[in-house]
Amino acid sequence: MNIDVQMLIFEFIGGLGIFLLGIKYTGDGLQKTAGNRLRAVLNKFTSNPFIGMLAGIAVTILLQSSTGTTVLTIGLVNAGFISFRQAIGVIMGANIGTTFTAFIIGIDLGEYALPIAAVGSFLLFFFKRPKINHIGQTLFGFGSLFLGLEFMSSGMSPLRELEAFQNLTVNMSSIPILGVIIGTVFTVIVQSSSATIGVLQGLFAQGAISLDAALPVLLGDNIGTTITAVLASLGASVAARRTALTHVAFNLIGTTLAIMLLDFYTQFVNYLQNTFDLNPEMTIAFAHGSFNLANTIIQFPFIGALAWLMVMLVPGEDVMVEYKPKHLEPVFVQQSPTLALDQANKEIFRMGEYAVKGLEETSQYLTTNQTKHSDMVMRLEDALNNLDKEITDYLINISTESLSEADSSRHIALMNAVRDVERTGDHVENLVELVDYKKAHKVLLTEQAITELNNMFDLTILTVKQAVKALEKMDRKAALGVVQKEEKIDIMEREYRRKHLIRVNEGLCSGTAGIVFADMLSNLERIGDHAVNIAEDVLGV
Repeated sequence: MNIDVQMLIFEFIGGLGIFLLGIKYTGDGLQKTAGNRLRAVLNKFTSNPFIGMLAGIAVTILLQSSTGTTVLTIGLVNAGFISFRQAIGVIMGANIGTTFTAFIIGIDLGEYALPIAAVGSFLLFFFKRPKINHIGQTLFGFGSLFLGLEFMSSGMSPLRELEAFQNLTVNMSSIPILGVIIGTVFTVIVQSSSATIGVLQGLFAQGAISLDAALPVLLGDNIGTTITAVLASLGASVAARRTALTHVAFNLIGTTLAIMLLDFYTQFVNYLQNTFDLNPEMTIAFAHGSFNLANTIIQFPFIGALAWLMVMLVPGEDVMVEYKPKHLEPVFVQQSPTLALDQANKEIFRMGEYAVKGLEETSQYLTTNQTKHSDMVMRLEDALNNLDKEITDYLINISTESLSEADSSRHIALMNAVRDVERTGDHVENLVELVDYKKAHKVLLTEQAITELNNMFDLTILTVKQAVKALEKMDRKAALGVVQKEEKIDIMEREYRRKHLIRVNEGLCSGTAGIVFADMLSNLERIGDHAVNIAEDVLGV
């Protein structure tokens, strides 16, 4: 291999590696400096598509990655924090926010790369305060980003002399779809549109590629960046898959329109370059920014149509786990504590329904070993934890008001019920972990053991359902039924434990299987205890 070609490849790959490291360090440092509350920003500021778009821009600038924002959004949709329709605005904002990196690159700071990185490293190594360390990490990443660009630029400069590369750029100018494909494939490989656009800026700055050839590659970069989000949505909820497909459709539609109007797009970018006397890197940055801004402006009014199309393309009923409380109206706390307690009661009933659903999914997981059931349990457990905090805070606020004797007793009962429902969720999570352990270590339970566990699951589910129902209606008769069922659970637990011990002693079941079985019985029995605690609160015991 010719030594010049070797150096070209080594400088380019090394520079690309340093550049990617710089993007990661800058993004991580900015996240930490901002308090690492990006998930909360997306959760809170998505009440309408426009606000969601602004949130998407802000989070992408901090993450330094539209893919990161989209993957985070898919996670929030999958978990039920935000709806699929709310996510569309965030995705549009992410596409605008990702142009920020290209504009940073457009500011020629290459000669200051090493001093910037040095300052960052000093802040990292010679200071103990976390905030200063986070700023140091950001600066070190910032310097590395420009240092990587310098290496890539040096490595790419000989390309303009290669006849094969010249022919390729001519073909990309005359066949724009070829440039789109190259941009898409390169971004899929590198997994960063910021990196591929940085490479494109370097090539254009070196004169190795014309604007006619660069713009189709730029459009392809926007398509390639959607692949990571698609991969992140595999196995996720229907709404999460729709969100990932929306990202693909949004960029695909925009690219198609841009290719159809490529001559106008090229003339517009040329006009910007001449009018504002832009350097080559900044020209590509403006081309990237204007495309994503125009694409968002054009498609924003059609969010409803885009959502409808995604529902048609990804059919199915999505099981939505609502993390946010629905009934906790703050206005009732001072105006009518009694009504506020009613609202808290409704929310605890929702918690109870989630606990029951978690038990049912765990039972299915034990029988089928399908991970979709364990994934649902984890989503439900997250929802239970969030609702537990929200309801407890709400009840604490109610306690500061003047309560009647009856309301005070009910307040205590609800506080206890929240704790018991949340602890039920913890035991359900323990059960899932036991099934995970059984699968991972190939622990075999006998057919009789599985049947016994299913029987106990069925009775425990009925008991928790009845306890939650009794609390909702303050139904003493239903509460007494819970006490009776819990006694049956205790008897069943002792009987099944004895039978399984006999099976272990007879060699029909391994010792490990015996431990897993006993732990499952124990967790189900404890769930029964929490159900009876709720019933006793209803009974006033």
